[in-house]
Amino acid sequence: MGDIAKGVLGGGWSLLVGWILPTALNLAVFTLAVAPGIRPPAVLDRFRPGSGGSHALVLLVAAILLGLVVNALQTPLYRFLEGYALWPSAAYAYGCRRQLARRRRTADRLADPALTSPIRRALLAEKLSRYPVSDTQVTPTRLGNAIRRFEEYGYDRYRLDTQVLWNELTSVAPEPAGRQVGTARANVDFFVALLYGHVAVALGAFAALPVARADRTVLVLTGAGLLALVPLWYRAAVAATDEWAAAVRTLVNIGRKPLADALGLVLPKSLADERAMWLLVTRMSNRPYAPAADAAFAPYRADPPQPTGR
Repeated sequence: MGDIAKGVLGGGWSLLVGWILPTALNLAVFTLAVAPGIRPPAVLDRFRPGSGGSHALVLLVAAILLGLVVNALQTPLYRFLEGYALWPSAAYAYGCRRQLARRRRTADRLADPALTSPIRRALLAEKLSRYPVSDTQVTPTRLGNAIRRFEEYGYDRYRLDTQVLWNELTSVAPEPAGRQVGTARANVDFFVALLYGHVAVALGAFAALPVARADRTVLVLTGAGLLALVPLWYRAAVAATDEWAAAVRTLVNIGRKPLADALGLVLPKSLADERAMWLLVTRMSNRPYAPAADAAFAPYRADPPQPTGR
């Protein structure tokens, strides 16, 4: 029983909260507000549950299956919201310029000596912290920048590219740090899944208008209300990345030494030397092997274990 609870509180909990729960909520809205106004095909009558209990079971199974599907599609769903996928070149460039201008305005307001309110300064600092350090890393969306800031954290500070070495890092980092990352990401996943589900249900409500068998007002109000909530869930997803960013920062800071040990390397005392070492590790993972790597890694290689005498 303890193993089951541990599994639920681990990766299964993130899946449940991040994808299955919001899918169930959207499915419930569709069932209560949209489905009653749709005239289903006659062929589907045989699949309609006959009692309230079986109806609830069908909804539960549907929520789990759809949640698993959405979870499998999370990468393209995120990439669109981050501005990487399905964005025309002109829209991408315009979005980047707009985000850069927004970031500079925030920095200028924070640097204004006339701003004396501690609360306002804290809010502006929080807003500014949701951008990457480098202008070249800015993306065309707020969510993309909020995520990109911690994707580049390891490389900016230590030249440890977490995008390349993520699996290695999470394999050796302390378990609480890895669990914090999954739990924090689940909060963002929840709002992303809720957002996409609202759009899907709203489109379904509007698409049902021509074949509605009841008052169309409910369908119109449902679709309009869900679309009105989409910006709110997007802002909530952006704000929820703060905890995700803190968890990834912790993972990088305390996971570097275990990662170096696992790779057979010794963490240098000098930060400059450490940055050079992680840059070599990243290149070694990204590029074909070159004989020059032998000499480059020599200063960082740990001594092999000495054979124990009998």
